[in-house]
Amino acid sequence: MAYKTYQYQAEAVIREYVLSDPFIPYTSVLTGLFICKMVFLLFLSAYDLTRFLSSFYFKGYSSLTKIQRLEWNNRGMSSAHAIFITFMSVYLVFFSDLFSDDISKGPITFRSSNLSTFTLGVSVGYFISDLAMIFWLYPSLGGLEYIVHHALSLCAISYAMLTGEAQLYTYMVLISEATTPGINVRWYLDTAGMKRSSAYLVNGVVVFFAWLVARIILFLYLFYHVYLHCDQVMQMHIMGYLLVFMVPSVLAIMNLMWFGKIIKGLRKTLAKRQ
Repeated sequence: MAYKTYQYQAEAVIREYVLSDPFIPYTSVLTGLFICKMVFLLFLSAYDLTRFLSSFYFKGYSSLTKIQRLEWNNRGMSSAHAIFITFMSVYLVFFSDLFSDDISKGPITFRSSNLSTFTLGVSVGYFISDLAMIFWLYPSLGGLEYIVHHALSLCAISYAMLTGEAQLYTYMVLISEATTPGINVRWYLDTAGMKRSSAYLVNGVVVFFAWLVARIILFLYLFYHVYLHCDQVMQMHIMGYLLVFMVPSVLAIMNLMWFGKIIKGLRKTLAKRQ
């Protein structure tokens, strides 16, 4: 009986505080920070799950430098976030009716839900944590381009989370995180000395097509969608439509630059195979 009483009290707290509209952004950000912090603490502890699995499946893990081991585990965290946010973004953009063309639901740029806001908050928590790690170990975990990428993403996601504006376009951009696990696997293979393996070649091909779809073609669709709904975009606060036009444009340029490097790397890998 006492157990059920505590259960009802816990459910009431979750319903009235954690999942109530005013507190969703803050709760979700704390959730994202907590998850990333726990992963980092696990790395520092003797019971680090990532280190345990890595040392079990990759015998050379123990021979890596401290910085390499830290990046190895940090990339595991980024892959977990990428899988989560890609799944949620694809669902919300293409499968839910939240951003459908139903005019009766109002301008598409002002639509949001508890689920979409909470998901953005979790992503904000991740980007804050990862950006802090990049600054702390600069430039070991990434140079200026990573700081620009994370800072722009953090600004756009935070704005969409707090205001409820432009969440559709924010999720379209977040789908590009689908390429992150492939990039991380490529780094793992390189660090493990497997650049000449078949797995490295297959990974390069997969990354090429994933990048082409998620960071080139999808961005073209995003710009086309903004063009078709320009009147609704202009109804947002000036900060909102500036972010809609500026952030995807800057990220698109960076995506093209990185895509050029991917093509160059893939061509070099294929040349060595001939």
